[in-house]
Amino acid sequence: MKILYAFQGTGNGHIARAQEIIPILKKYAKVDTLISGHQSQLQLEGSIDFHHQGVSLLYNAAGGISYRKIILQNNFLNAIKDINSMNLKGYDLIINDFEPLTAWACKVRNLRMLELSHQASMSFKETPKPEKKDFLGEMILKYYAPSDYKIGFHFENYHLQIKKPVIRKKIRNLNPDRKGFYIVYLPSFSDENILKILHQIPVEWKIFSRCSSIIYTDKNVDVYPVDEVQFLKYFENCEGILCNAGFEGPAEALFMEKKLFVIPIRNQYEQECNAEAMRRMGIPNSKSLNVEEIKNWVSSSEILKVDYPDEIESIIVNEVLTC
Repeated sequence: MKILYAFQGTGNGHIARAQEIIPILKKYAKVDTLISGHQSQLQLEGSIDFHHQGVSLLYNAAGGISYRKIILQNNFLNAIKDINSMNLKGYDLIINDFEPLTAWACKVRNLRMLELSHQASMSFKETPKPEKKDFLGEMILKYYAPSDYKIGFHFENYHLQIKKPVIRKKIRNLNPDRKGFYIVYLPSFSDENILKILHQIPVEWKIFSRCSSIIYTDKNVDVYPVDEVQFLKYFENCEGILCNAGFEGPAEALFMEKKLFVIPIRNQYEQECNAEAMRRMGIPNSKSLNVEEIKNWVSSSEILKVDYPDEIESIIVNEVLTC
C-alpha cells in the first residue's frame, strides 16, 4: 500500500500531529510526505518528500490575521501551478491534514481523499461554535482544503467521526510538576505588546517568541526563541500556559493538567470555535491581552482534568487504512 500524507505547515499543531501519525503509517505502508506553508516553528523528524510554499495565514502585531500580509506575502499564482502540476498517480490512499494544494488537486481531478485533521471536526453540526457565525470563516473552513471524507480531532467526542486529541509521545513521556512560573506562546502578538501586559502581573513568565533570536530577561519575564526542546523542558514544570486558541497546544496543556488561558487570533474563526469549546469546558479566555482577566487566572487554582487515551494507532488501523 502506498500513501501520501499531506499536511499544513502554518502553525505548529499540524506538524505536532504529523510527528505522531507518520511513524505509525510507516508501520503499515510506504508513505510519502508533503508539506505546504511557511509559518511553523516545529520541525518534522526525518525527511519530507515534497515541500511547497503553499498559502499561509499571516498576522499583525496586535494578534489578528493580516489580510494585507496574506495577499502580499503569498504567491497564489505559484500555488495554482503547484495544484495543476502535482503528480498524485500511484497512491492507494491520500491523507490530508488541512493542506490546500493536495486537497484542491484531488478535487479538480475527482480523486478520493481522506481529511484527517482538527479542521475536519468543524464540518459536524455537533461541534461547538460561537453563537454569532462568521460567514467568511465558515467558507475558509469549508473550501481552504475541501474534502468529502473526514475524521476530525477535537477536545471531546462531539460526533462518532470526531476523535480525542493526538497527544505526542514527547508529551506523554514527560513527568509534569508545578514550579510557579508560567509559559507564554502567542506568536500572533509582538513581544512588545506581551511584555507591557506581563510586567503588570508579578509572577515569573517565560515567553517563547517567534521574533527573538536570543535569550534575554526583561524584569519578571524571560524571553526565548522558539525551541522545542527548551519549550518541553519548561512546559513540564510550569504552572500554566497562556497561548492562542489553537488545538494541539491547548490539548497538550489539558493532558498535562496545566492551567490554561487562551486568546483566539482575531478574525481566525477556527480559533474562535476552539475558544467557545474550551469556554464550555470551563477554560478561561479573552479576546485580547487583558491584564485583569490574566491576573484572575493566575490567582485561580482551578485545573481541568481530561481523559485523552493513546488511541491514534487503533484509529489509523481500524478507520484510516480501511477508508
